[in-house]
Amino acid sequence: MSKLTKLGFTLGDPAGVGPRLLARLLPHLVPGHAYVFYAEEKTLRLACRLEGVPFPFKKVERLDEVKGPGLYLVDLNLLSRDRPEPSLEAGRAAAAYLARGVADAVKGELFGLLTMPISKLWARRAGFSFPGQTEFLAHASGVKRVAMVMYSGKLKLALHTTHVPLRHVFNSINKKEIETKLRFVINEWEKLFKVRPRVKVLGLNPHAGEGGELGREELTEIRPAVEALRAEGFEVEGPLPPDAAFVRPSSEALYYCMYHDQGLAPFKALAFDEGVNLTLGLPFVRVSPDHGTAYEVAWEGELREGASVSALRLLYHLLDLKAQGA
Repeated sequence: MSKLTKLGFTLGDPAGVGPRLLARLLPHLVPGHAYVFYAEEKTLRLACRLEGVPFPFKKVERLDEVKGPGLYLVDLNLLSRDRPEPSLEAGRAAAAYLARGVADAVKGELFGLLTMPISKLWARRAGFSFPGQTEFLAHASGVKRVAMVMYSGKLKLALHTTHVPLRHVFNSINKKEIETKLRFVINEWEKLFKVRPRVKVLGLNPHAGEGGELGREELTEIRPAVEALRAEGFEVEGPLPPDAAFVRPSSEALYYCMYHDQGLAPFKALAFDEGVNLTLGLPFVRVSPDHGTAYEVAWEGELREGASVSALRLLYHLLDLKAQGA
């Protein structure tokens, strides 16, 4: 008898789009697995009613109560109302549901976790002392290194630096760190996708430094790191001029970007409705729609669930790849 696969879903900021997006995912769930939603019952129930879908959840307190396929709910009962405003209470709840889901995933209870967006502002005001969910995931999992990947059918990219101010990016642009992290990204990608990626590395400066006229990091740090990895047999090229790298992007390559907006700006322009945030290096699979809380459309506006559906499909794809290699 095959082991029951459990997949987790976290609420995100309950004042944002997370609850309604979770409700919209319900018709897309494939039977045969156990789906554990870490969410406020009254909030998720309201979201299901607004979206016109049933509320088919069985409440549990621990995952050892999950005995078979179906939908389960871990409700921490943290909210004073079903439809909260952006607030300390909402930020605290978002962090708590994330922490509970991650704790179960770290224990090996979940194959993967799909996390809805949180507000970094309200979560931090509520005591969440991390720049973003990715950094919290690394801390809670006890791993020394993770990588943020943006994934879509059109474009795939990894970030060298993530949630750091631009003035601090330069501290991480050195041969050793680029070589180490890029090797890590390639190896972790191969573990998940069962294929070694072909990587295109972007430069840091305008026109990739223009031969040293507009900055020398490409000559002294980035190119030597690329050459070192090529010597090890990895298929890596660069540094490429950042302004031209995405004019005709390859859907087969993995782009390696030096800082957050260098990658996220073109990614959101090209793949906003299908973009997935994938974290490499964790002991479980973590995916998330690549957008924020969208307070302005959270409970009444027009909702676009494409990125969340894409995140779910990627989770299934990685589960299938694991099963094929088992």
